[in-house]
Amino acid sequence: MSVLDRIVAAVTPPESEEDRAKAREKARAAAAPGDWLDQILQHHEQIEAAFGEARAATDAQSRTLAQRRLGALLTGHSNAEEAVIYPQLSNDHKTHMAMAYEEQQAAKVQMALLEALDPLSHDWLEKLEHIRGAVAHHVYEEENDRFVHLKEELPPADQDRMTARYREEMSRYDAQI
Repeated sequence: MSVLDRIVAAVTPPESEEDRAKAREKARAAAAPGDWLDQILQHHEQIEAAFGEARAATDAQSRTLAQRRLGALLTGHSNAEEAVIYPQLSNDHKTHMAMAYEEQQAAKVQMALLEALDPLSHDWLEKLEHIRGAVAHHVYEEENDRFVHLKEELPPADQDRMTARYREEMSRYDAQI
């Protein structure tokens, strides 16, 4: 973790597990089975599990495989959100949209840096945890606020289109994850 990352973490502590659970519950209540938000929530849970698998792996080969699976899942998920969901935020939530894009780009950069580290090193575990924390905060923001607003604001026809498009975008990555 960089010095700047440590300062930011100290000044803005992450939300609690209880806050995250409440946000997830709020988003689940807004989602309908199979809709875009439901699909996203399922991916968020898969991403959380993939971080756990990477952290739990004990040898270099297992960590590398878990890291690659996590990377493919994060890439597919972020690309689908960026192509389908985030443009909808541009109407009334430009700041949310800009932050969402920025957070996901930062995660992609950090995942690339993780690839360069020895998977059995302390630095690898520290980088993985840094990425996990940033992704957890990003997920919290989406589930607590950003996406719940879209569910409340967009008409059913837009919701249906987003559901189909999100599914289509994610299908491009199904073989990798």
